[in-house]
Amino acid sequence: MKLHYSIFFLLDQNTSKHKFNPKEKFMAVKNSASAHAKRSRRKDAASSSLIPKLYPKTAMALALLFIDSLLVSFIIAYVPYTKIDWDAYMSQVSGFLGGERDYKNLKGDTGPLVYPAGFLYVYSAIQYITGGQVFPAQIFFGILYIINLGIVLLIYVKADVLPWWALSLICLSKRVHSIFVLRLFNDCFAMTLLHAAMVAILYQRWHLGLIIFSAAVSIKMNVLLYAPPLFILMLKAMNISGVISALAGAAFVQIVLGLPFLVSYPIEYISQAFNLGRVFIHFWSVNFKFIPEPIFVSKEFAVSLLIAHLVVLAVFAHYKWCKHEGGLFNFLFLRIRSCLSTSSSSWPKTLKTEYIVTTMFAGNFIGIVCARSLHYQFYSW
Repeated sequence: MKLHYSIFFLLDQNTSKHKFNPKEKFMAVKNSASAHAKRSRRKDAASSSLIPKLYPKTAMALALLFIDSLLVSFIIAYVPYTKIDWDAYMSQVSGFLGGERDYKNLKGDTGPLVYPAGFLYVYSAIQYITGGQVFPAQIFFGILYIINLGIVLLIYVKADVLPWWALSLICLSKRVHSIFVLRLFNDCFAMTLLHAAMVAILYQRWHLGLIIFSAAVSIKMNVLLYAPPLFILMLKAMNISGVISALAGAAFVQIVLGLPFLVSYPIEYISQAFNLGRVFIHFWSVNFKFIPEPIFVSKEFAVSLLIAHLVVLAVFAHYKWCKHEGGLFNFLFLRIRSCLSTSSSSWPKTLKTEYIVTTMFAGNFIGIVCARSLHYQFYSW
């Protein structure tokens, strides 16, 4: 009898453990749903990380590209082309394609050729593509304008120094639209390559950036206004061997592009294409036209502007660009000491995007202010 009750008690205890409990059932379902939600969120996060997020600035930049594409198409279709340098460019290119290698004999209706060899290669390609006709060239330059605008917007978006609405200011220049699609100036190619070089530098591709920079210089030498701040950035970001190799790559580009002229008429090429002492026509100047012409064309005025340029660059380098290193001279001393030291150096360094952009643009603006003569093309600089 006792055995019977004992067995019954054990069976009762065992069955009571498996009785339906609504609270436990609800908690189990809740925990299962929570775990499933967490797995779903992790999966969504993993998939969304593969798709770039469309920030307001990026959306604004894409919208501006689309709107400006329509505007450029309208300008090409309805605004009359302005004849300035196109015929001269085509005459100079025709002489080059005809076999002439003496730079003094490459002339157009605006005078002798004064741009490095990269200019000839670019406009030879344009002549081949367009047949020397203006309207196809305008379409080509319209595409170039949109490419340049996209690169500039990328620079500002990546630097993150402007509010999203301020990006629209980049598209508002009537003069820049005219320079690209109504005047067809070589500044357009030079500045597009310069901006592409800046993008490469922003992504820490210094050697590639210097090669593209040198290609831009080979089209028009105003790009050299960026050289002083670029050199400071190179010294900050690279070790000395890296600086030397990058500069060697840039020099190699100039040699290769100028080789047909360097092996035949080297003096004529260098004196014409890289003439830093050229006297500009006072009538066409848009910055120092208020200066009397005798003073404007004088050597003393040119030297004064050069000294002012160097002084302002030194002040910016000392108090702004090298401020965290204790000034320009202390920075140069540290770089020289790091070269002589056998211990591990603190270079190379990764520079902030904002610092690279502001330094490059400030250095270029200083050069523009101190330039003796600016034509309206400088709006594209």
